[in-house]
Amino acid sequence: MATQEQLDNIRTDIDWGSLGFSYMPVRSHIRCSYKDGKWNEGVLLHDHTITMTIAATCLHYGQAAFEGLKAFRCRDGKVRVFRPDENAHRLNLSASRILGPEIPVDQFCDLVRRVVLDNIDYVPPYGSGGSLYIRPLYIGTGPQIGVAPSKDYELLIMVMPVGPYYKGGMTPVRALVIEDYDRAAPLGTGTIKLGGNYGASLKPAKIAKEKGFPIPLFMDPKTHQYVDEFGTSNFFGITKAGVYATPDSPSILASITNKSLQQIARDLGMKVECRHIHRDELGDFAEVGACGTAVVITPISEIVTADKVFRYGEECGPTLQKLYHAMTGIQYGELPDSHNWMFEV
Repeated sequence: MATQEQLDNIRTDIDWGSLGFSYMPVRSHIRCSYKDGKWNEGVLLHDHTITMTIAATCLHYGQAAFEGLKAFRCRDGKVRVFRPDENAHRLNLSASRILGPEIPVDQFCDLVRRVVLDNIDYVPPYGSGGSLYIRPLYIGTGPQIGVAPSKDYELLIMVMPVGPYYKGGMTPVRALVIEDYDRAAPLGTGTIKLGGNYGASLKPAKIAKEKGFPIPLFMDPKTHQYVDEFGTSNFFGITKAGVYATPDSPSILASITNKSLQQIARDLGMKVECRHIHRDELGDFAEVGACGTAVVITPISEIVTADKVFRYGEECGPTLQKLYHAMTGIQYGELPDSHNWMFEV
């Protein structure tokens, strides 16, 4: 556990209030290597570069997965990480899909603890609205020219202080339904967090932004009739009857933020539905949000399709506000952590 001296140490050379969501070099990252059939214990490194063979499988055959989670300086002064065990489980699903070795959940959580502790002075102070973003990167590094999985792997966990992903905070944004591109194949890798999934989303996201829409919304890749997810976030909505509804699809990523918000909604007495959501049902929602680690919740003011516009208001709805404050209240230690989600460093 962190000592009181470590917890009291906060950098004075960073303008915490002006942080965006961008890369910042810090003291160290932690690197854990898999070789000869086992993971080593991991080592903290101060060099923010990596060297590998030009034949590495991550470069040729897409053996690259990643995660995203956050550490928070809480109201009581302690630093805690939000649900790292869930990220470990999801990373292992990605590893299994690309035929890489899984890493023990306890070891993953300890690696997170060690790298956060070594950079604890970069965790933004309580009340600043910032957090320490944690990015585990899992890559196949062994040389392989024939199409086959690597024998060697690296798990690198980097950290950096961040502010909000969208500068507007809880200000609603517009979304454009992407009709000409798919983020993932119907039975492909959309359910895991591979880098290639995000590569596929770059061009449609650029198209959406050029048209004045901060985020794209993808329909299911098989029929284009059912809602899948936003470019970097899960979709959820609050129906006019007060039901929390989110898509059930074989081609979207299982968001830990969405999973947590569903539990919070149940705690608040709301009904939760994970089901197919037809594109015509977009008009049945009173509020719509995009949710993920980086944003927690971004309210959606309108969704534009090729032939319809669905409007949800220029102000953040009351239910989204309630869910957001409940989630961040737990993360910053302002509300009871009744589900034991917070992992103390």
